[in-house]
Amino acid sequence: MKNLRLTNWDEGKLKELVDLWNEELGKHYPMREELFKQNSFDDKNIYLSGSAIALDNDNKIIGFVVSKKWNEDNCPVQLSNRVGWIQILLVATDHRNQGIGQKLLEHAEKALAVAGVQEILLGRDPWHYFPGIPSECKAINPWFEKQGYINNGYDYDLISHYSKELTSQMPIKDKVDFTLLKETEKDELLSFLHRCFPGRWEYEALHYFNKGGTGREFVVLKKNNRIIGFCRVNDPESPFIAQNVYWSPLLNRALGGIGPLGVDSAERKKGYGIAIVEAGIAVLRSRGINDIVIDWTGLVDFYGKLGYTKWKSYAKYSKSLD
Repeated sequence: MKNLRLTNWDEGKLKELVDLWNEELGKHYPMREELFKQNSFDDKNIYLSGSAIALDNDNKIIGFVVSKKWNEDNCPVQLSNRVGWIQILLVATDHRNQGIGQKLLEHAEKALAVAGVQEILLGRDPWHYFPGIPSECKAINPWFEKQGYINNGYDYDLISHYSKELTSQMPIKDKVDFTLLKETEKDELLSFLHRCFPGRWEYEALHYFNKGGTGREFVVLKKNNRIIGFCRVNDPESPFIAQNVYWSPLLNRALGGIGPLGVDSAERKKGYGIAIVEAGIAVLRSRGINDIVIDWTGLVDFYGKLGYTKWKSYAKYSKSLD
């Protein structure tokens, strides 16, 4: 496109960027300025050199790309600096098929390559929106494949709608207890995550506490008064907008989220996994939440045991820069 101009990623254009998102994706993924600022400006891993805004002759935004790479060198948890992410690449419908998307993608890829990134993932970034290309956008899958991206399967968001008349009870199992995390147990939870689930889940928990979390978003499983499992729960009162409640405006009522969750490997095959999910559900239901999402999972059959069904699906894509 002869008159295309790329400009720097600019928080001053937040409203215009969100407006474009909602024009193109808002029917299925309604964006809020608070969420866009949280995930696409406040995240320390945004790679400004690989992010850009496309403008037409009238300085109107007609597309943008947000790329990320690991930048949190002082964080106690370290993710790989060999992986980069394209968080979002979006072009206005009436400006497609003009090479704008190609130019935005090349801009991001070249910058990430210069930074030493060896593999690029579509979505799945820290403070992500999607774990892949949403099914509503599957028409662009072949385009990314032509750019060298490989499909690695699918992940899903699952949902269940509960009747207000029915209540959910905390599970009862011998010799273990399910409770909400106390603020004084923060260090114990972080130690458990570091030992059993090092990496992203530990990273997300650290940020949760750094952003004012007090523990009400963690159900913990205890044995002999020691944490052996956890389940994250989110609702409208959580200290920031968490991933499984991103799209709550679609329901026009309070939405709850479950996940991530896990049990110490030494304590598995005892029914604790399904029980910790039931505990999370009970906590959210006690808060008046009747619609609950479990995001970014391939365990459709596992959660199907509790009545969860596919709500949204995503095609996972990656590209090697070697």
